[in-house]
Amino acid sequence: MESTDGAERITYTLETPDEVLNGEAFRTLKIITEVLGTSTANTNTFLVEVDEEGMKLHKVVAELGDVFGISRIEFSPPAVFFPPTFQLGDIWEILGETEVYLVGPVTISSVNKVVAIEDVVTPAGTFEDCLKIRILTKTTTASQASRSTSYQWLAPDIGPVKFETGQDIIFELVSYNLPTPEKPYDVNDDGVVNILDLTFVASRLGQDDPKADVNGDGTINILDLVLIAQHLGN
Repeated sequence: MESTDGAERITYTLETPDEVLNGEAFRTLKIITEVLGTSTANTNTFLVEVDEEGMKLHKVVAELGDVFGISRIEFSPPAVFFPPTFQLGDIWEILGETEVYLVGPVTISSVNKVVAIEDVVTPAGTFEDCLKIRILTKTTTASQASRSTSYQWLAPDIGPVKFETGQDIIFELVSYNLPTPEKPYDVNDDGVVNILDLTFVASRLGQDDPKADVNGDGTINILDLVLIAQHLGN
């Protein structure tokens, strides 16, 4: 995504993690923010996993710049980053604690709420029925507390397509390389999403079959069945 003034770029990448946490390998979501035309770039790294409870957050490593260095937050139990399904009015909270150089202990909380469902026009195209999520962030240190409000728009089957920061900077999607099959939930290729597709996936639970792994998370489980059930008749 790029800012509407052309000054900054945000890049989201999903990778195999460099580390193993508690004996489990998860996925790494990296969000790189760059100031275009300069060498300034910060990377925030999120260690996540996806199961029937949604996308869960285990660890965050945030680059805070040359002065404050790098902060790390670990979540035990893991926090719900995004629930498995969304409805208008849904609310969830993420709470973490870290230590920041020259600042000391810091508590960060974000309250996320689905506030609207909108169509979003971006340089990469028009995306229908996007979830508009309001993010209320509170940062508390020993001496003060600060608050900010930002917004994120998530497109079905794509993810982030627009973002508005607490400083009113708007980013819009300019390109992506996610596969977008015409009927991703018609796993048996008969032209319609129906009970046969549910049966196809159910018979392969826990197995290794990319065709039945509807959400592409590497595991055939209840999340794949839920996605098909939500698109029956399409």
